Amino acid sequence: MDPNIPGPEEYGRHGDGDAPRQRPPRDSLTSDFSPHAPALARTVQLVSGDFLLTVNPVDGSEMEPCPPVERPARPVKLDAAERAEVERAARPPVPPGPAQPTLPLLARQETREQLVRLLARGRSVRLTGPGGSGRTRLLDTVAEDCADLAPDGVVRLSGHRRTPDDLLYDLFYAVHNAPLYRPERAELIEHIREIGAVVVLDDLEFGGESLDELLDATPECAFLFAATPDVPAPSADAAVEEVALEGLDRAAGLDLLEHAVGRRLTEDEANWAGDLWFESEGLPLRFVQAGALLRQRDRLRAGAGAVDEFGVFADARPDDLPYEPVDGAEVPLPPLGDAAAPAPLLASRLSASARATLRFAVALGGEVPHQAHLPALVGDTHADAALGELAACGLVTPVGSHYRLAAGVLTQLEAAGYAEGLDAQARTAAQHYAWWAGHPSVTAERVCAEADAVLAALTVVVPLTTATGDGEQPVAVQLARTAAPAFAAGLHWSAWERALRAGAEAARLAGDVTEQAYFHHELGILALCCGQLDRSRAELEASIGLRGALSDKRGTVAGRRALALVADRSGTPLALAPTAGEEVPEAHAEESASPPRGVPTAFPELKPPADTALIINRSASTPPAASTPEQGGGLKNLARRNLVAAGAGALLVAVLGTVVTLGATSDGEAGRPSENVGVNPSATQGIDDGSLGADPAAGDEGDTGKATSRPSDPGPDGKLGTADDPTPTASTSGEPSEDDSKEPDEPTKSPTKSPSKSPTSKPTKTTKPPTSQSPDPTSPDPEPTETEPDPTDTPTTPPEEPSTSDSASGPASSSPADTSSSASAPESSGAGTPSGSGSAGTVI
Repeated sequence: MDPNIPGPEEYGRHGDGDAPRQRPPRDSLTSDFSPHAPALARTVQLVSGDFLLTVNPVDGSEMEPCPPVERPARPVKLDAAERAEVERAARPPVPPGPAQPTLPLLARQETREQLVRLLARGRSVRLTGPGGSGRTRLLDTVAEDCADLAPDGVVRLSGHRRTPDDLLYDLFYAVHNAPLYRPERAELIEHIREIGAVVVLDDLEFGGESLDELLDATPECAFLFAATPDVPAPSADAAVEEVALEGLDRAAGLDLLEHAVGRRLTEDEANWAGDLWFESEGLPLRFVQAGALLRQRDRLRAGAGAVDEFGVFADARPDDLPYEPVDGAEVPLPPLGDAAAPAPLLASRLSASARATLRFAVALGGEVPHQAHLPALVGDTHADAALGELAACGLVTPVGSHYRLAAGVLTQLEAAGYAEGLDAQARTAAQHYAWWAGHPSVTAERVCAEADAVLAALTVVVPLTTATGDGEQPVAVQLARTAAPAFAAGLHWSAWERALRAGAEAARLAGDVTEQAYFHHELGILALCCGQLDRSRAELEASIGLRGALSDKRGTVAGRRALALVADRSGTPLALAPTAGEEVPEAHAEESASPPRGVPTAFPELKPPADTALIINRSASTPPAASTPEQGGGLKNLARRNLVAAGAGALLVAVLGTVVTLGATSDGEAGRPSENVGVNPSATQGIDDGSLGADPAAGDEGDTGKATSRPSDPGPDGKLGTADDPTPTASTSGEPSEDDSKEPDEPTKSPTKSPSKSPTSKPTKTTKPPTSQSPDPTSPDPEPTETEPDPTDTPTTPPEEPSTSDSASGPASSSPADTSSSASAPESSGAGTPSGSGSAGTVI
């Protein structure tokens, strides 16, 4: 039931007639004027090689490593019925109107048998003939003869504006069932090598090495190519037979003309046809068009009375005739010049809709719009019948799944003035296609079938693009913006690339930075899918730079994710410098939502600067972070603000860790160090004990003569020992330790040994742990003992933590260098713990 036409139940009539009459929920007359919900963006997910590609027409396509659950099964071949359906869909539509008689294939029997014999032997053949020589008609006949020669049957392909890669993918999809899947090159070749078919390829546009590449990839296929003489020939090593297609002889030309007219020729018409044969070199297309001229002449001779007599609709008569027909008057035969170039004369005798269609075809470079678009373009509800008129006159010819102007017709119409107003016609077509391609009801396959006309309109309107001050988007940008995602979803990637490049140029001419960023992003995604990593990196970096200037965070994140995939594939890390205009912290927060397999090593971990590396807790086996070499320029690429933030953050964490350590170790003691420190302690007191003049607390090691359990120098295995450990490396008695017995020039000597020492001593040396007896700070250095130095006491030994009796006064009286040194000593419970582990006594 129509929702806009309420039924009996909606009016309350349930059969008894007593229920009150109710108003329908929505007035059908004003339903179109009510606001509609905006249509959702048409996003499509497809698998390209190892990637899962999400075609997003709003923010740009996104790529991620394809999860195993999303991987499609191995493509299987189509059966005979499915192949027939695919071939039927690839043919051009039948023009509306009365069915046109099928013309016989004359004087081609010998060539036809030769082609079938060569294909049956598995040989590839190149059929060469000029435009209008009947190559397409001959290919159709040979394809019917070879239907049972190969296991995969006959595959019909069109080479019009197609590259070797395009044809390989077209062959793959014509034989395999692989929806929304585009295999990478290696897998594609693997599948193609298993195809055994007779491939009939019309309108070939390349030769030489490109043709050799196509033949090498398909060893089990026999090709029948059709090309014009200006197409490059195959290489000398290519096993391709060459067959030339000549024009018809005089008798065959007259016979074809009679079939086209539908009657026998008069003597004058036969003589006229003989002159035409000599002028046209026997091309069959010229005789088909001459037959249309004779049919028009017959209608002119019949006059208006024949139209009324046979009941033909008045609007079907040709209008704007060059002269009025007169009943019984003799209409002369067309001049020989008009017969050799008959397009303007034929067009002048067609309907207004047909002539308007020809103007659009001229504006689109010879591409004829699909018959379904003609009513909207022309402005006539019956304009779709114009295609039938043009096909009957031989002015259009099928090319793949659509129609083009026949050979020579475009040049003839341009000379006749049909190119006037070309820009306006192309702009009208572009506006229509922009609306149509973006409509939610239009599938990507339909847009791909109309790709040649869409791209032709885009080619014309892009140079006409200018910056508009009213904020309206140029039609070229609109068309590229709506057609490009459809080409991507329909797996017509050569058209996708052409649309993106045209859109990028149009956006540049219009000064639209947002659209420029979108098109560069899409070009980077396309290059990544095709394995062109350098090109992908350049396009994505350009897009990220533009989006960073626009503060487009979502677009920037999508671009950086794609750039990370490029770095992962190429093995080259990205530069660490942030893009201009990009907020690194906020962008990093959004980047946390990484793809399923994670972001590869495109964003290496930032290293701290050299001036803060010494306050980080590291094991003895780890080299300093400042000396670690980095790829891609390392710390040279760090921004200045990152250096400052890293140093300040590390210093702040060190200070906080010291405070937490002091609080943890001082709780529960009988005497608090903060209560036993004088107002002005001497900074020169207690050089070796590290006390800085503070009195030892009750029960501390100064009273008992025994050291409390605290960390000391690491042993040979890199672990810290304590005073209770049987293998400590630091002295726990009043005797000088091995470290104290070293010479002053050794790197482990305390830089604050005496105030009289040179101030150029290394500031990274820390004070030694206090012993039970504090030597006089003014006494000379103790003499070195005979004990050999410990081999484990290296310059990289971590500094030790001062005791609780002296660390309370350290921050108040020591220099910043001393503060950093005292804050870098780890707790005994945190020995060997990596930095940032969260321990209360660990300083990162």
